[in-house]
Amino acid sequence: MSATPAVLLRIKSSSSTFTPKEQKIAQFILANPVEASRMTISEMASKLRLADSTIFKFAKRLGYQGFREFRDDLLADAYDPQTSIHENICPDDDIPTVTQHVFQSSIKSLEDTLRLQDPEAISNAVDILLGSTRVSFHGCGESNAVAYDSYQKFLRSPLRSQFAQDYHLQLMQASVMGPEDCAIIISHTGLTKEMIHLSAIAKDAGARTIVITSYPSSKLLENADVVLVSISDETGYRSESLSSRISQLVLIDTLYTAVMFRMPQVSETLHKMRRAIATTKADYSGQMDPL
Repeated sequence: MSATPAVLLRIKSSSSTFTPKEQKIAQFILANPVEASRMTISEMASKLRLADSTIFKFAKRLGYQGFREFRDDLLADAYDPQTSIHENICPDDDIPTVTQHVFQSSIKSLEDTLRLQDPEAISNAVDILLGSTRVSFHGCGESNAVAYDSYQKFLRSPLRSQFAQDYHLQLMQASVMGPEDCAIIISHTGLTKEMIHLSAIAKDAGARTIVITSYPSSKLLENADVVLVSISDETGYRSESLSSRISQLVLIDTLYTAVMFRMPQVSETLHKMRRAIATTKADYSGQMDPL
């Protein structure tokens, strides 16, 4: 098995779907990757007071043929400096140091998200969008801000786009969707009750659903046609959910770019929009700049 995506990323992105025993294994490995990478299957089982077969099944759950293959990837992770980067910003750090840490954190989130992407999943998501006449964007809290940005982006496409900040309006929109519609649902934790409920309503209405999340929960997966996983790290100055917005926005950018290259009438749509917003510029002269 390829060492990409890294085993620690695979554990993190799948953690919300683990059983209690699997959660125990995952928490130990994430907290002690170096120690875990040096253990035999029996040593780990003894340490966690679990059966050897439980450890073996955990490795299989992550897509490995056996524990040895799993441990080899874990060993590579444990000594990969890119995997263990963590921000340690201090109150007395100067501005260049803070800037460096913030940018490194964002770059790492994007690199980790890229490593975890399934090209087939992205391709399927693009096919769904190309086969739709309307796309609806949904999210709560911080994910609502990502949904709004996504909506503004897709307004530039020939697809009919819709967005509502109010959850009740989102429910109303989802209830009248049909087979020609697509709902893009954004939930960092994958456990937001509102988005789980909304995804079920959209699915019952016949719409196809694309879910963007850092933790694919089983309940959200039930109603998802495609799942795209974003990765981010908790830091001392911003929560993981805030950090995840960067990778979520880039996933949306990827879908948008792929769709725009494949849809007809794109130039006409962009031309109309640019002409409309040109009037908001202070130096507007009534003449359109060349596209």
